[in-house]
Amino acid sequence: MSNHDSLYKRVARRETHSPRSALAIVLAVLLIIVAAWVGTEVVLALLALPALLVAPADMFTSTLGVLEQPAQYVGIAGVVVAIIGLILLIAGLTPGRRGRHTIASTRTATVADNAVIASALARHAAHAGKVSPDNVTVSVSHRRADVHLTPASGVPVDKAVIAAAVTQQLEQYELTPRVTAKVRVAQTGKVGA
Repeated sequence: MSNHDSLYKRVARRETHSPRSALAIVLAVLLIIVAAWVGTEVVLALLALPALLVAPADMFTSTLGVLEQPAQYVGIAGVVVAIIGLILLIAGLTPGRRGRHTIASTRTATVADNAVIASALARHAAHAGKVSPDNVTVSVSHRRADVHLTPASGVPVDKAVIAAAVTQQLEQYELTPRVTAKVRVAQTGKVGA
């Protein structure tokens, strides 16, 4: 594997995966706000001024008083906190994904947006089904392309031909990760399509 291959793989990964910086920033801002509020409450208590929301002594007493609360409430609160923690842990450890796929190429890193792939598949599905491109909608997700076609009234459409055309296009693109197609043809046609 040459230097260029590893560079292309790194560039492709950077373009198809999103960083978790937005989540980290939101959590940092929330922690800063909570720390500033607690700090303000402590300063107000030291100056013998009334608390903004809760005095630090009351916060401490309430925290210790949790053990005196009914077990089911404490248990439910513990489960909720554990679920939130688990979600944040999973979000921090798993890579984020952008709506993009890499296309096989030996000479460069080629990345295509899912909307571009969907547009190309819609064009091929419309041609294979002999319908107007306006009657085809395609959505591409991480591993699947959903093709929805509305035929003209009274004109039969062969779903197998459309599925073959879309599958052939996907195979030609050699997308990573691999995308499979699901074709649906509307039961009712569109007048004048």
